[in-house]
Amino acid sequence: MKKLINILITIIIGAILYYFMLPAINLNNISFYIYLAFILITYTIIDVMTQKQVEIFRKGRRLNYTNVPKSVTITSIVIFSVFLLILLANFICSPVFNAKSYQQRIKVNEDGNFKEDIPNVDFTKLPLLDRASSEVLGDRVMGQVSDLVSQFNVSTQYTQINYNDSIIRVTPLEYADPIKWFTNRKNGIVGYITVDSVNGESKLIKLDKGMKYSTSALFNEKLERKLRFSYPTTNFGKISFEIDNEGNPYYIIPTIKYTAVGLKAKVTGVIIFNPITGESKKYQIDDVPTWVDIAYSADLIIEQVDNWGMYKNGFLNSIFGQKNVVNTTEGYNYLVMNDDVYLYTGITSVVSDESNLGFILTNMRTGETTFYNVPGAEEYSAMRSAEGQVQDMGYSSTFPLLINLNGTPTYLVSLKDSSGLVKMYGFIDVKDYQKVVVTDSSKGIIAAKDNYLKNTKKEVQEDELTIKEIKVDSLNTANINGYTYYYITSDNKRYKISISLSDTLPFIKPNDTIKIGYYDTEADIIEVEKVY
Repeated sequence: MKKLINILITIIIGAILYYFMLPAINLNNISFYIYLAFILITYTIIDVMTQKQVEIFRKGRRLNYTNVPKSVTITSIVIFSVFLLILLANFICSPVFNAKSYQQRIKVNEDGNFKEDIPNVDFTKLPLLDRASSEVLGDRVMGQVSDLVSQFNVSTQYTQINYNDSIIRVTPLEYADPIKWFTNRKNGIVGYITVDSVNGESKLIKLDKGMKYSTSALFNEKLERKLRFSYPTTNFGKISFEIDNEGNPYYIIPTIKYTAVGLKAKVTGVIIFNPITGESKKYQIDDVPTWVDIAYSADLIIEQVDNWGMYKNGFLNSIFGQKNVVNTTEGYNYLVMNDDVYLYTGITSVVSDESNLGFILTNMRTGETTFYNVPGAEEYSAMRSAEGQVQDMGYSSTFPLLINLNGTPTYLVSLKDSSGLVKMYGFIDVKDYQKVVVTDSSKGIIAAKDNYLKNTKKEVQEDELTIKEIKVDSLNTANINGYTYYYITSDNKRYKISISLSDTLPFIKPNDTIKIGYYDTEADIIEVEKVY
């Protein structure tokens, strides 16, 4: 009877532990074994506490001595044996014996062509705002809503997504504290914040019906608990917050498969969770809806790419000879192309820290990865070079954006003051980071680009230009920061031409024809590079 009572007490405590620990009931997840260890230890403690005490006399002194139950020995042996087996299994499945499988965790297309794959930069669709600046803007718009600011905080998620052809960061509100959850849980979290990464426009989007489930909620309304109860055996990856094309909020949760216990994580799909209704649906990775942008976390991509670069010639070579061993540089950024978000990071030799051998782009929805053989400056070297131009002002550089500027790989950074405000833009040649030009941000990004091209005397790659003869439908001029530009409309397309390209531009009038050359771009206004 006593044993039965002990078991029942253990089950009750185990249920309480499960409610708060939320382990995946999965043999490949270390949290499952930790949970089981707690259960065994709990039972053993209860068993010890309920043992009968016996009195023994030793040398005339009476001592209280508790018999050590067999359960203590059994529990110790079981826990030690299980974790020893886990260590052994993980060692057998480690890169020491399986370097090839680790190197092939991610398939990398090594034939990327920068000029063909990366379109010429469109400055109207360039995410100039980094995460830190987005957080400042998000907090500012929240502070303007007095009836909400005391009840909710702004989450730090700020997921970068492509939303209806706009590049934005989106983050949910969250309960300010447990008391605020209790007083507001009936209506739920009222909305989320978006920050346009191009122009900095920030908005608080209020929902018709609040979000009931979130990471800041308690008890059964906590997101992680709702997910675990719905998918008890599934391993979850890093949760992100996104919105679909209609602006409806969702949490995106990658599903993970491990080798051995917690090794070699692989994304198998995602769970799309509706925080308003609590409904969710699991998708295989090939079936993820295209509006979802983040199925692979940045940390997992970096880990997989590092394995790809480290173990090309086996495990021992990664430690001793290190022939052809490469890894990712510190830091990463995002590019948005073809309605998808891509992670960008440089690739450098493990024996060099000043230059890159190239860079990789990974589609964060599909995991497709391409390596571009573009040797040049390592990102932090480029950042220091830009900061050196304004060292007397003490500005700090953001992590670079990699852009295709007229067919040339170029770093673009924002230089910020101590309060986080962008004061200048810096353009740095990837191949030669000594070629750097900074421009006051108040003049605009186009003026900064023109200033860079003028000062570095970039040559136009004529073999990459689209050459076309157009008929002038309408013509206007504008003076921008001391430069005269001609704006021409032809066949419902708009072109921008600097007067420096041709002395005949002042004499052009409607219905005239002009032969021009320009880089292909999806920009609304096509910038002409040459007039023939």
